Order: sequence, then C-alpha cells, then structure tokens
Amino acid sequence: MMLLRTRGVYAPQDDTALLLEALHAAAIPQGARVLDIGTGTGALALAAMRAGASDVTAVDVSRRAVWTARINAVMNRTPIRVRQGNVLDVVRDESFDLVLANPPYVPANRVARGPARAWDAGLDGRELLNPLCARSFDLLAPGGVLLMVHSALCGVDTTLQQLRECGLKASVVQRRRVPFGPVMRSRTAFLERHGLIEPGQRDEELVVIRGDRTPLAQGDDRAERPCAG
Repeated sequence: MMLLRTRGVYAPQDDTALLLEALHAAAIPQGARVLDIGTGTGALALAAMRAGASDVTAVDVSRRAVWTARINAVMNRTPIRVRQGNVLDVVRDESFDLVLANPPYVPANRVARGPARAWDAGLDGRELLNPLCARSFDLLAPGGVLLMVHSALCGVDTTLQQLRECGLKASVVQRRRVPFGPVMRSRTAFLERHGLIEPGQRDEELVVIRGDRTPLAQGDDRAERPCAG
C-alpha cells in the first residue's frame, strides 16, 4: 500500500500497527460498513477496504489529514469517504459494523492545538476517550464491533467499565510494550509529577480494547442504550 505522509499529519506508528493486527484478527464480514476515527493518513481505512469492507467512512479533525487521506485513497484506487470534524458530530445519525478508533490519548497540561490535536488529550488522556465510550453503543449496529487503541496510562479498566456500562461486551485483545516516542519523552517530568509513570520509566503499554454489541434477537427491533452520553 502506497501512503503519502505530509508534515503535520500523524504518521502510522506502533498504535496503528497494533490496531491493524486487531483488525485482521477480527475477520470482519464481507460487505461491512466501517468507521475509522482519527484516520490520519487513512492507513486503517484503506486496510479495512482491503479486508472486505464495502463502505468506509474516515474522520479526522485535521483538514490536512483529511486532504492526505483523500489523496492516499486516490493513489491506492480505494473508494473511501473522508470527512473533517469531530466524529461524534459528523456521524451522529449513523451506525457501523466495525468502528476503528485511534483517538488522542497522551496526557497533557495544555489545550491541544495544531498537529498536537492528534495526540494531546487532557490531564488524564481521556478527553475524547470518555465521550467516545459513552457513544460507542450508538455508533455500532447490532452485532457490531469496536476496536480502540490507547495507552495503558489512560486507564484500561476505566475504558472497559465505561464500555460495559453502555451495554458492550469489552475485553483487551492486543497488548504491546513500546519505548516512549518523542512526545512522551518530552513530558516525562509532567507524567512523573502526576503519578502517571514511575520515576525513570521510559516505556508504555499500548492496548487494543474490543467492544461487541449484541446482535438483536430474531423478531426484536429494539435497540436500547443502557447508558447516557
């Protein structure tokens, strides 16, 4: 797969690779409708089409990322729909068979601006994770699957609990320990001061969490969401 990587757009890294492994392991059904949250270069959206999806919507807040993903779709002759904005607004009335999510999750003591919107996510790293978990049930069609990657620093148990409270079966399906990248290395003092890492720690565990929405029983047309969001 050919990928254009423009300056200021989040390039595929360890979290993208881990989510790609989970995508292949999930064995999505042919013809699935897929949502890719935080698409960046569009790498995962393109991979989903190659894995058998019939309709892929890729969303990013960055205009430059949207432009890059669209070019990559053309270069790879892969028809994906790329939209700009907050995913919870952009696809408010849609549901999908598979949702891939690589949201911002790096703890930060500043408001995210520019390229940093791809990784900075508030003091606990959950600025988008919390609302995304709250809306996960609605984003999935009955029988749909969520695959979301984030650092263990953000609270794996918190994500699992929130997804379960919203009616999904949730578990960790992929784990990988990786050394800190440039962003994390630049804020080790902040992370240590807030107790998010141990003194001297220079690596983190990435996880992919899977959430499954139960299929509707035959003859049941109800779709009740157990949590508010």
